[in-house]
Amino acid sequence: MKQLHAFWLSLLNSARDLAPIVAVIAFFQLIILQQPIPNLNALLGGTFLVILGLSLFVYGLEIALFPLGENMAFAFARKGNIWWLLIFAFALGFGTTVAEPALIAVADEAAKVAAVGGIIAEEAQQIYANGLRMTVALSVGIAIVIGVFRIIKGWAIQYFIITGYIGIVIMTAFAPEWIIGIAYDSGGVTTSTITVPLVAALGVGLASSIKGRNPMIDGFGLIALASLTPMIFVMLYGSIVDSAPHLIMDNFWTRNLQNIQNFFGNYAIDSSNEFLTILLETVRDVFPIVAIIFSFQFLVIRRPIPQIKNVLLGLIYVILGLALFLQGLKQALFPLGELMAQQLTDPTFIYQGIINESPHWTDYKWVYLFAAAIGFATTIAEPSLIAVAIKAKQVSGGTITLWGLRIAVAIGVAIGIALGTFRIVTGTALHYYIIAGYIIVVIQTFFAPRQIIPLAYDSGGVTTSTVTVPLVAALGLGLSATIPGRNPLIDGFGLIAFASLFPMMTVMAYAQLTHRLYRLKIREGDG
Repeated sequence: MKQLHAFWLSLLNSARDLAPIVAVIAFFQLIILQQPIPNLNALLGGTFLVILGLSLFVYGLEIALFPLGENMAFAFARKGNIWWLLIFAFALGFGTTVAEPALIAVADEAAKVAAVGGIIAEEAQQIYANGLRMTVALSVGIAIVIGVFRIIKGWAIQYFIITGYIGIVIMTAFAPEWIIGIAYDSGGVTTSTITVPLVAALGVGLASSIKGRNPMIDGFGLIALASLTPMIFVMLYGSIVDSAPHLIMDNFWTRNLQNIQNFFGNYAIDSSNEFLTILLETVRDVFPIVAIIFSFQFLVIRRPIPQIKNVLLGLIYVILGLALFLQGLKQALFPLGELMAQQLTDPTFIYQGIINESPHWTDYKWVYLFAAAIGFATTIAEPSLIAVAIKAKQVSGGTITLWGLRIAVAIGVAIGIALGTFRIVTGTALHYYIIAGYIIVVIQTFFAPRQIIPLAYDSGGVTTSTVTVPLVAALGLGLSATIPGRNPLIDGFGLIAFASLFPMMTVMAYAQLTHRLYRLKIREGDG
């Protein structure tokens, strides 16, 4: 009875999380676009599946992935073999990224646009996309290794992040213009809905198991590094493609990609039943994580997994919940959201039928508002953010509230995507905005409470995942394709980078504000 009551509360919480998305879509579709909502029954059914799936996913996290990640961290710490821990970190980062659906989608889209732009030959699209994926996977594996080593040594995360920013700025100056937007976006699609909870739990567990480490200060930051290094690696990859394209056509990674994918569980799936296909794909995406964990648990740590029944049951909840969640999105919200992005970026709507008029940035006011609203609404319902917020609340003892963190991150995404659409409309170079954002983040780092800095950095890596990426990508490419003088290859990418950067600012601003209010309260109390 108690479990049923808890699950009912979880359903209500999920419905509340999804309400902003429904409200935004209804407002723009009915009031602004003045169009009827297509397939209303499918929309209602899909909304229910999203609510049910999100509830099962969160419940599975709490009984399986969070305890599993922490238990493995404690086991590695007890074993005291740093090399096995670093090998595990690389395998986890590389193996879960190479089959990441969001990365596959972005890589394929980047390959198509690069072929249309004449950067690569049309027949080389798949080779280019595979090379891009392997580059990102390799960079994430290295990032997790660096992050784990940082926790062991107790080094401050901000030094790594600032050094990474400097590396990105240097690479931006030398990289081809066409790869910059893709590189910036690649950092936002590396951490999946399933990977994020496990990586967060691993970092917090490792920091908790080492004497002298603080879970809040040292435990977070792995996700931030996994979002940062791909930008540098992808710009380097683009430079190689630009200067010596023949090197990409024949190398170890592209020739053996299918074998590598098969080893980590990225098998082809063919099914006539849509939900069964999604369920099998979710199992496929979870498989590399489970394979890596069980292999290291039994072959390296050589201990049984604690409470194996709860772990297996939780994994079933996570898989089933995520599959239902994705089915609901695919059935209802994604098609409608993409249709609205197309309608809002249609010149007929922008200019009210006067298509030959020269575009002006003020003509796109509804696009900016839609970008901000859909960015806020989708981030609130983002499973990866919910997972990190739950873990942050646990580690901080409730000092960081679940809703406080989620709203701070959602505001950052809203500002970021709105500013990103403004950049596309005006045709300003992407790197000016990103570099200016880095400077602001670095300045904030010196003034923000030390405990919040790693979590703020991680917040940028959990905003662009299952819910946000498809809608944001459709909006960016739609705008760049319809505005005269814009190039989808150069201008269409970059919105995901904005959605990853600005939450760092808003989370640190949120921490600074709450810290200041707390100090004022203390002073008033003393008075």
